[in-house]
Amino acid sequence: MTLTPADADHTSRAPSIPFPSLPAETGPLSPAAESAGPAGSRPAPKVRLRALDGLRLVAALMVAGYHYGGRGGDITKAWGSSPHWQFPTAHNWFAYGCLGVQIFFVISGFVICMSGWGRPLASFFASRVSRLMPAYWVAVILVTAVMALPMVTYEAVSPSDGLLNMTLMQLPLGADRVLGVCWTLWAEIRFYALFALCVVLPGATRRRVVLFSAVWTIAAVMTDAADSKLLDVVLMPEYAPFFIGGVGLYLVHRDRRDALGWGIAGVSLLLGQHYAVADLWRPYSADAFSNRSALVIILIVTLGFAAVAAIAVGLLNWMNWKWLTVAGALTYPFYLVHEHLGWVVVTVLHRKLDVPSWATMALTTVCMLVLAWVIHRLIERPFTPKLRKVLLTKL
Repeated sequence: MTLTPADADHTSRAPSIPFPSLPAETGPLSPAAESAGPAGSRPAPKVRLRALDGLRLVAALMVAGYHYGGRGGDITKAWGSSPHWQFPTAHNWFAYGCLGVQIFFVISGFVICMSGWGRPLASFFASRVSRLMPAYWVAVILVTAVMALPMVTYEAVSPSDGLLNMTLMQLPLGADRVLGVCWTLWAEIRFYALFALCVVLPGATRRRVVLFSAVWTIAAVMTDAADSKLLDVVLMPEYAPFFIGGVGLYLVHRDRRDALGWGIAGVSLLLGQHYAVADLWRPYSADAFSNRSALVIILIVTLGFAAVAAIAVGLLNWMNWKWLTVAGALTYPFYLVHEHLGWVVVTVLHRKLDVPSWATMALTTVCMLVLAWVIHRLIERPFTPKLRKVLLTKL
């Protein structure tokens, strides 16, 4: 989705409370209709949620800012010195860019619930694989090839690990990663699997989605308390609140008066900020690269939930600019390639051509967006529907 790669076509199938910027919509499902499964849900005319595309790009740019200027590691080698010195003040703000991942997960929960509603399991599986893999395969091959060039000083993974990366199973098997961001895809895959088994397979209904959200929330908290490695891998307590919050906000999108949907989103926000602060806040240290404020972390997480909520209830439907669709389409390939290939571009621009730091960051981001556009046009657009068709035929 998935930053997370979600469907490029964010369309609303069945919101249920009319307001000026949306067409007439269906009412909430009755218990009888819900018990009948997806056949009991009659979709309303599709509405493009272009603001969601824009929010995805904002989250991706936040992560790029973090990778280029908000931490140490390999990017220090690219700049020739720590980003702390390249961006004496801004590096403190770039350090918060990693929270773009949490915003991605909220968006993913919203979009996957939308995508899976009324869709059979085979169609859901084909949609996810065809959306995720073509750009991912190309990104793995491209990054591996660039890192293997003699003039590139970054170490490439072994041939065996490179091949394993094509399966997206490198993390659970402990292999080296070609793409540093693939850990978020591993989280997305586990969410897809849980949602597919618990909601899509039996048929999505409001009651079933509410039950799924409640059970996963409680089970994730219990897993954290029990300190079980197996359950931690399956239930992802530190990320579950963000996915679940997005699911709750999709229920709100279907019906703005849905108290349970608002409740799921609210509880998820409270749990999510806790995990974000626990993961990213540290006591002040003069030697730290940056010192994140707990209040700023909470604020960014809250703003992420609030932005998706505003989209859910239609407050941002006025953001109906067509270029946002393009922005949303570029987000996933940009997210895949921007980190490692960005190191190479930063090295060339800043250290070889002596381009100033801010101009280097801007030009590197533009280069990665152009590359993302190429991947989208040459790979995703032609091969995603073909792969989906093949999978549906075989399944």
